[in-house]
Amino acid sequence: MKGIIFSEFLELVEDKFGLDVCQKMLDESHDEGVYTTVGTYDHKALIKLIMTLSKLTGISPEDLQAVYGESVFKTLYNSMPGLEGKAVSTFDFIKKVEDYIHIEVKILYPDSNPPMFKFISVTEMEMVMDYISARCMSHVCFGLIKGCSQHFNQQVDIRMEPLKQDQSEVRFTLRYV
Repeated sequence: MKGIIFSEFLELVEDKFGLDVCQKMLDESHDEGVYTTVGTYDHKALIKLIMTLSKLTGISPEDLQAVYGESVFKTLYNSMPGLEGKAVSTFDFIKKVEDYIHIEVKILYPDSNPPMFKFISVTEMEMVMDYISARCMSHVCFGLIKGCSQHFNQQVDIRMEPLKQDQSEVRFTLRYV
């Protein structure tokens, strides 16, 4: 997992919960908190940080992942050159994630392993897709979709249905409201 994901998570924790909670989370996770944005790190370290933060705050790991996904969308969007104007709606952008963004990510970072989207059906008002990732962080995806819909000033109802118990495969049903 790229270091930008870790850096943005630590920044979010500091902004939302304060420096003391961020430091306590790092200490209890036995994590030095030193990540370069272009470095590659084991995603299990992020999961450990999320689980520790959950214990410290009483907020579920799933809710923390969703809030993180929502907040990091803009940073990730701005980090991809040439995206402006390529998508005009939430659904249009999400379709480009698989066909454009993940391809660009693999070119920039050949060792990366981004999640996969498999589109089941797409209409003007509804999108059904399967999210497939060995990292099992579907609630981050939920938050990213929410952040995307806010970026395009659209209201989207987001439903998640786990296809596998470990959440490595989740069906998302998105409907414009």
